[in-house]
Amino acid sequence: MRVPNHVGIIPDGNRRWSVNMGLAKEMGYDYGLSPGLEMFKLCKEAGVKELTYYGFTTDNTKRPKQQTEAFTKACVKAVEMLSKEDASLLVVGNTESPVFPRELKAYTKRKTFGNGGIKVNFLVNYGWHWDLENLFLEGDKEKKGKKNIMDSIYTSDISRVDLIIRWGGRRRLSGFLPVQSIYSDFYVIDDFWPDFKPDHFYNALKWYENQDITLGG
Repeated sequence: MRVPNHVGIIPDGNRRWSVNMGLAKEMGYDYGLSPGLEMFKLCKEAGVKELTYYGFTTDNTKRPKQQTEAFTKACVKAVEMLSKEDASLLVVGNTESPVFPRELKAYTKRKTFGNGGIKVNFLVNYGWHWDLENLFLEGDKEKKGKKNIMDSIYTSDISRVDLIIRWGGRRRLSGFLPVQSIYSDFYVIDDFWPDFKPDHFYNALKWYENQDITLGG
């Protein structure tokens, strides 16, 4: 089986899952922690070299306080869980904003945990406009003179994404790494993220194997 080098994860549907379970919307995020760790282990076992999780975006912070506090705490817990695994871990997001969790600032430079190996990126307080803002700065001759777009974006340490998997049935990228995802194959799962099953991942790999990977060529 052809395995993608880099898999992007959009773990959507936490709030809708909570409502279906008769819970408050903000309670669903904690139920997404175990799936996140299981997904990491499956990717590592399959030979995936890089994995990027979509934590929360700058737009998500416009939600009610109970929800923003809940998904922020869940992201902190998720990163702390991953730091106990064999991984090269990086958190990327707008650290200058007051909503960026201070507990994660120590992870904003890539660190190797355990024996290292698979690269893991976690997008926290991420926004596509924030990521690309240096490309549009006027009067910065040094940045304007750079030929490679990757030299200027904040996510320059994240490679091109081969396969993006989104849970929750929505068929949109929601601003996920616009530069790195330009040639990504996009696989949608109707089940909500807290209902994660290993077959979701295995079926995505089977689907990916049948895609025609040309990168525009």
